[in-house]
Amino acid sequence: MTDSGLKRLEFSIDPKSGVPYYKQIILQVEMAIADKRRSQGDQLPTVRSLAVDLRINPNTVARAYNELEIKGIVNTQQGTGTFISSKHIELSSIQREKVLSEITKAYITKANSYGFTIDELIKYLQELGTVFSR
Repeated sequence: MTDSGLKRLEFSIDPKSGVPYYKQIILQVEMAIADKRRSQGDQLPTVRSLAVDLRINPNTVARAYNELEIKGIVNTQQGTGTFISSKHIELSSIQREKVLSEITKAYITKANSYGFTIDELIKYLQELGTVFSR
């Protein structure tokens, strides 16, 4: 299965997390495989295009892809691209909860610094949920 039939995998980098960018990319690929948003044969963006999208050094993306290849999670075919391998990835609910907790804490802290309340955040997230579930 190729990326053409699927919604594009959106990567994001958090410069304030303290986690190196290449590790953030690796975790996002692993999570996409674990929760079945990506599967064997799906193509990842090129090193150059992902680096441009994320506004980071291409060597950082190359390092992430290299480590994913060493772990057997992706296969790189010279001139063709980088593809998800058949390796099964599973993340525990604890691992998923940890990632969600980090994202949520950063979001709440930033929103709170602008004076938003938890109730306002919940209401907004519920409204966004209806938009994204379409």
